[in-house]
Amino acid sequence: MAAGASYYNSIITNTYTHLWNKYRPVILKMMVDAGTEPQQYSLSSHEFKGINPKEKGGYTFTLQAYQGKAKNKIKTSEVAIGLLGILQASPKASELLNKESYEFVMDKHFKLHVRKEEVAAPVENLVSETAE
Repeated sequence: MAAGASYYNSIITNTYTHLWNKYRPVILKMMVDAGTEPQQYSLSSHEFKGINPKEKGGYTFTLQAYQGKAKNKIKTSEVAIGLLGILQASPKASELLNKESYEFVMDKHFKLHVRKEEVAAPVENLVSETAE
């Protein structure tokens, strides 16, 4: 099995996938609305705790995603990995992530924060007009 295939399979079987899938519509709306200002949404703590009451890494995480991939290290957070899997599986989220960079933060109060980040312009676009 190819290395990418085992990663993909781990996302499909993530403990939190079905829960994130439930919240997918609101997360997509938050991503769209984050274009004007950061968004936040209170999640149900009992749902996360019901899945895994003794989550090793805790439930809080920061996921910075762009072009369908995490820009930061999330491999110790099953909760963040589950969210990334749902984003990768969603055509709308994939479309948004291909154009923009987003930061997803779940705080200790189970509030999900979504913020659109600035994407650095490619170097060739940074040449000033006065240089010509």
